[in-house]
Amino acid sequence: MKSFKFLVGALAISLSATILPAHAAQLSGALGSTGQNGFFGRIGVGFDWDRKWMKSSTGHFTGYWDAGLTHWEKGKRASARSAISFAPVFVYEFNTNMSITPFIEAGIGVSMFSGTKVGDRTLGSSFNFEDRLGAGLKFKDESRVGVRVIHYSNAGIKQPNNGIESYSLFYSRPF
Repeated sequence: MKSFKFLVGALAISLSATILPAHAAQLSGALGSTGQNGFFGRIGVGFDWDRKWMKSSTGHFTGYWDAGLTHWEKGKRASARSAISFAPVFVYEFNTNMSITPFIEAGIGVSMFSGTKVGDRTLGSSFNFEDRLGAGLKFKDESRVGVRVIHYSNAGIKQPNNGIESYSLFYSRPF
């Protein structure tokens, strides 16, 4: 049943990329490690909000919807796991006079893991929240490169609530 949920989730992410206009969509990839020295990879699709708030001489706020599929390396206590996630991500883009725009981002979303044991951690439930912080550079062609920290936990809904962190380098490009 869990494999079916992930198949449906991956299909939904793939289909959502074809629904919105191509200029609003970003394909992303990330590679990194966990706080327990495990390896993970992530693919995702993002849809820009195409809005800017609180414009000033320093910069402005914007954002995007992010849907992703993450695969976690197996650990001593668990086989390899996958997770699907969805999050609104707020971005602050700094004004520059160059073709490169520095940014910071933060978001809180939801995720569903294929099991409760990931690497060497026990999450307590397959449903978890996804908290993220990131920073990077946006180029003239709208591609982005950066670093990101993501924390997954169930916020105490079910015990244990050990959570897991990931640290990654990411790249995204419009399609």
